Amino acid sequence: MTKTILIADDEPNIVISLEYLLKRDGYHVLIARDGQEALDTMQLIPPDLVLLDVMMPRMSGFHVCQKIRENPAWANVRIVMLTAKGRDSEVSKGLALGADAYVTKPFSTQELLVQLRRLLGPKD
Repeated sequence: MTKTILIADDEPNIVISLEYLLKRDGYHVLIARDGQEALDTMQLIPPDLVLLDVMMPRMSGFHVCQKIRENPAWANVRIVMLTAKGRDSEVSKGLALGADAYVTKPFSTQELLVQLRRLLGPKD
């Protein structure tokens, strides 16, 4: 079964490039352009993994991460923080809130795919 990844990011260029990359690699992709939209989308279609930016309108990625981890229905959802916020304190905060990985922008697309494959396992 195809794995579903939710991209939660408000930067159109990042969303377009990630969507292309992930679809080309065989994933089903959902898109949310702010934190609240990410949670609303998850209510309708729970993804296998969320690529989560920190700085977004309406609700920060840190807050979204916390909300995901508070919901038992989403216990198996993997979270990868994908953000320009790369200070040690921010990385620690993201991981403490329950993120499975923390990747800083700019990032290597190949390294990101390796992380996703590690967290999601085989695609079929």
